[in-house]
Amino acid sequence: MRIVIAGGHGQIALRLERLLAARGDEAVGIIRNPQQSQDLVDAGARPAVLDLESATVEQAAEILRGADAAVFAAGAGPDSGTARKDTVDRGAAVLFADAAEAAGVRRYIVVSSMGADPDHPGDEVFDVYLRAKGAADADVRSRSALDWTILRPGMLTDDAGSGQVLLAERTGRGPIPRDDVAATLLELLDTPATSGLTLEAISGNVPVAVAVRDIAGN
Repeated sequence: MRIVIAGGHGQIALRLERLLAARGDEAVGIIRNPQQSQDLVDAGARPAVLDLESATVEQAAEILRGADAAVFAAGAGPDSGTARKDTVDRGAAVLFADAAEAAGVRRYIVVSSMGADPDHPGDEVFDVYLRAKGAADADVRSRSALDWTILRPGMLTDDAGSGQVLLAERTGRGPIPRDDVAATLLELLDTPATSGLTLEAISGNVPVAVAVRDIAGN
């Protein structure tokens, strides 16, 4: 498969790129900073330099053409202000979805956030972030041209992955290693029957492949 990942230098994206490369798939990571290119090459991915905050739909679509799936894993980052929550966490997500449609890429997976809600109250930066992610998710869910799945992990950690998760429409809050988020994304890419689902994920006691297969069956 050829998988295009927005936010290709993110911690989850780099893990996913390594998993894809290890099994012989082609991972293309979209990055804004060309100085990050070598990190993607080291992960087995091909870097594509494009700033999704200022790019056109056609520029993003050009990278996406011929892909089997698109993964939106970009984010403004914890040190960014409220303005970039809108331009990246919402705006870039919408543009990338537009580009996937323009390129004819139906499979579209979003790395969202637990608690994302376009009507989330509050004025703190994290409140704005949750509204931006919620608005982006709502936009994606409205698109009949995309076979979308939205994954909302719990509190991300850098602990070694256990390979076991709790995956459900509602899990309750809890931590999850980034390793296990990436492993879940890989299984979602392989499981088209998860299209149309918004899922939460935290650490659990079910192997990732089984958890994804079970939720697809439901």
